[in-house]
Amino acid sequence: MQTSRTSEIVFKLAGLALVLFSFTTGWLLWDVKMFFQAPMNHSGNAITYVIKKNVSLSRIATDLSHRGLLSHPRYFVWLARWKNEDDKIQAGEYEITSTLSPRDFLDMIVVGKVIQHEVTLIEGWTFDQFRRALDENADLRHETKGLPVDELMALLGWPGEHPEGRFLPETYSFVKGSSDADLLRRAHRAMDETLAREWSQRAKDLSLSTPYQALILASLIEKETGLSEERPRISGVFNRRLRKGIRLQTDPSVIYGLGQSFDGNLRRRDLRSDTPFNTYLHFGLPPTPIALPSAASIHAALHPDSGKALYFVARGDGGHQFSETLAEHLKAVQRYQLRPPHALNHDRTQ
Repeated sequence: MQTSRTSEIVFKLAGLALVLFSFTTGWLLWDVKMFFQAPMNHSGNAITYVIKKNVSLSRIATDLSHRGLLSHPRYFVWLARWKNEDDKIQAGEYEITSTLSPRDFLDMIVVGKVIQHEVTLIEGWTFDQFRRALDENADLRHETKGLPVDELMALLGWPGEHPEGRFLPETYSFVKGSSDADLLRRAHRAMDETLAREWSQRAKDLSLSTPYQALILASLIEKETGLSEERPRISGVFNRRLRKGIRLQTDPSVIYGLGQSFDGNLRRRDLRSDTPFNTYLHFGLPPTPIALPSAASIHAALHPDSGKALYFVARGDGGHQFSETLAEHLKAVQRYQLRPPHALNHDRTQ
C-alpha cells in the first residue's frame, strides 16, 4: 500500500515537472521569438553603430545591451552560434533604424551591409576644387592631402599625367574610412571608360584627332553652357572654327590660364595676357582641359550639330545667341551686352 502511494506521488511530481518544463520551454521559445522580432531601437531616430575589427560577437552583444539596444544579449549570441555566423561578423559602420530587429541586424553585420557615404564631383569643377572637396570630407581617410600634383598622380599610378579633366564628375559612394586615393582611382577609371566608349561612337568628319583633344573640347563646352540642349550647338561652333583655322576666343580658357590672378572680372588686358590657354592669341585647342567635363559634354564634343554658326554670345538668361556671320554676331553683342564686346567668340582677327 505504501509503495503504491509513493509511486503515485512520484508520478504526480513527474507530471508536474513535465508541465513546468513544457511551460518554461514554451515561454522561453516565445520570449526568444519575441526578442528576435521586436525592434532594437525605440528612439524613432536611426542610430549609427560602429563595429571595429577583431571585436568578438559577445562583446558586441554586451555593448549593445549597455546601450539599451539588446534586451537579451545571450539570445543574440546563441542565434549567431546556432547559424555558425559568430565568426563572420564584418567591421564597419552600421545604421540601426527604428524597425530593425536583432535578427535583421545579425544578417546585416554578417554580410557587411555598412552605411554608404557619398561625395559628389561637380561638373565643371577644376581638379583643385575636386581635391578640396575630398580634403574636407571627414569620412574619407586622407592619403593624398597636401601632396604636390606630380607626386599625387604618381601615387595613383599615372606619373607625368596632367590631372585636369581626367576624373569623371558624378556621385561616388564609399564606406567610412575609405582612402581618398581609391576614390580618385575610381573617378579616373570612370572617365577613361566614358571617354573610350564615346570616342568609339564618335561622329565622322570631326576636327579632333585624339580622345584627349575630345576631352579638352568637352571641358570648354562644359564651362560655356549649363543648358543640355546647347551643348551640341556650342560643339558645332568650336568644331567649325577649328576646321576653318579660326581662333576659338573662349573666355573660360583665358580665365583658366590667368589662375589665381583672376579676380572675377575679365578685362581687355587679360585677353592680351600671353598664356598657353589664351585662345584669343593662340590657334587651336588649349594644351589641357580647363575643367572636369561631364559625360554629356564629352558626347556633345564628339557629336556636334550640323549648323553653320561660327559665333555665340550670352543672352543674359542662361542661354546664347548663335550667329553665322560676324555682322550678325556684332548685332547680337550690341543687343545682349551693354558694353563693347570682349565676349566669347567675338572674333577680332578677321
